[in-house]
Amino acid sequence: MKIITNNKKAYHNFFVSDTLEAGIELKGNEIKSVCQGKINLSDGYVVIKDGQALLKNCHISAYQDSTESECKRTRRLLLHKNQILKLERQVKEKGFSIVPTKVYFSNGYVKVEIALAKGKKLYDKRQVLKEKAVKRDLDRVMKNH
Repeated sequence: MKIITNNKKAYHNFFVSDTLEAGIELKGNEIKSVCQGKINLSDGYVVIKDGQALLKNCHISAYQDSTESECKRTRRLLLHKNQILKLERQVKEKGFSIVPTKVYFSNGYVKVEIALAKGKKLYDKRQVLKEKAVKRDLDRVMKNH
């Protein structure tokens, strides 16, 4: 498994719970751009509409030799019907969002890891940063002694 990109912003802005692997439907030159790492997930999110999971606002830069320039078009995610229904149920009932967390190659195919996420408040973000700082200081002290 070769990781192409991570969505660090998702872990900063959301409490991430369940993850799921999904295929992504790409057009011709988009796969070449993804191979070069020209994909940005930071503003991306997943919407379930008409029984299909759609990846919106995910930016894939145009390939250098290409004339197409649909960078932020909506792309279909390839999931089983029962997975889509489960995600849709959790989004409606429990108030979760679905965000892409990473893109990677798996057996020659591009896969997207999507996660159920609940939004963090500002005080939650501050608390996480404080905990990281304390852990870093403890590790530094333990290493010196």
